[in-house]
Amino acid sequence: MPSKEELLKEANSSSDPKRAEALYREILASPLSEHASVEEKEAELRHQEAALIKLGELYRDQSNAQGVAEVINLSRGFVSSIAKAKTAKLIRTLLDCFNTIPDSQKIQMNVLHENIEWAKREKRIFLKHSLETRLVGLQLDTQQYKPALALIETLLTELKRLDDKMVLTEVHLLESRVYRGIGNLAKAKAALTSARTAANSIYCPPHLQARLDLQSGILHAEDKDYTTAYSYFYETFENLSTQDDPSALGALKYMLLCKVMLNLPEDVTSLLSIKLASKYAQLRDVESMRAIARAHQKRNLADFEKALRDYRQELSSDPTIRTHLSALYDTLLEQNLLRIVEPYSVVEIEYVAQQVGQDRQAVELKLSQMILDKVFHGVLDQGRGCLLIFEEPEADRAYGAAIDTLEQVGKVVDSLYAKTVKLA
Repeated sequence: MPSKEELLKEANSSSDPKRAEALYREILASPLSEHASVEEKEAELRHQEAALIKLGELYRDQSNAQGVAEVINLSRGFVSSIAKAKTAKLIRTLLDCFNTIPDSQKIQMNVLHENIEWAKREKRIFLKHSLETRLVGLQLDTQQYKPALALIETLLTELKRLDDKMVLTEVHLLESRVYRGIGNLAKAKAALTSARTAANSIYCPPHLQARLDLQSGILHAEDKDYTTAYSYFYETFENLSTQDDPSALGALKYMLLCKVMLNLPEDVTSLLSIKLASKYAQLRDVESMRAIARAHQKRNLADFEKALRDYRQELSSDPTIRTHLSALYDTLLEQNLLRIVEPYSVVEIEYVAQQVGQDRQAVELKLSQMILDKVFHGVLDQGRGCLLIFEEPEADRAYGAAIDTLEQVGKVVDSLYAKTVKLA
């Protein structure tokens, strides 16, 4: 009977995935030799561990999420014979196989729930924390904010007791992202501050530092402080680019977005000419931001809408970019409407709608909003279908002056009264 090592070599060199799968499963099913020495048993365990990882990678390449889930369940029986630290690494490696499989979140969450329960029974506390942190990340990605916050609360209580600063930093960062997802910016900032405090007391790995900087940039952008946000995004981009991390592209898109939001669309071209950014310049994601910058520079609403249509996937998939571009679209529409209505005292709404290339109802709604926000003074005459624009009324200062005079008279009367009291 061939040894585990021979079977592993045969499986690795096999070009037939089904044959390789059968060999890997044979290695995992065969028990350890009873009469083997300690060194031989360790070698057999290493071969089984390699077979587990290779089988997981095989299912990953086939986009077989259920297969990866089975491998993780298989590994539970195997890991009881290896060190706890090695167990955590092995299960994390197998869970990483899900990352490239599309629409695998549901299966991954089920696997995580099962393994968290198993880790509790086996009293593998650090593995449980690692799995729960990953589960919170998945719940965040699938917008399950309520269960994510409940799990974070439990995790933070346990981690503070153990004083595990590294995982504590990650959980606080996830907490910040969850609060930002539900729109509670005050708590998102507080959680990020806690994450930075925990990170300052340990060596913070570059990838974690990059994620902290990225979240800082996103929260500053939410506050419309695009200059500070840009500096954080630049730090993130520089950090991730030096590690050849694919998520550097996301940071670059945010940098370009900041330039557009700062009314500096002409800086987009010069930014893409720097050494680190040049390799991303021809990608569709970057081209989408370039199209937005061109439309903004020309103040052209039609070009802006065309860019949003042409690059729907690139611009709508990220909630941060989607939110800020929506605000930018509103500003651009407002500027275009102001430019059209300014020369007139009375103008037809239909004409204004034709000029901006928008639906009449949408234009009417925007004009009424602008009047309420006192962007200009006017009224909508819906009977005639017209907009009446007035000159900005001059403030009547007489009332203010009269109130000031009465206040001064009041002070004089009070002082005279005080003096009469003294004389009496």
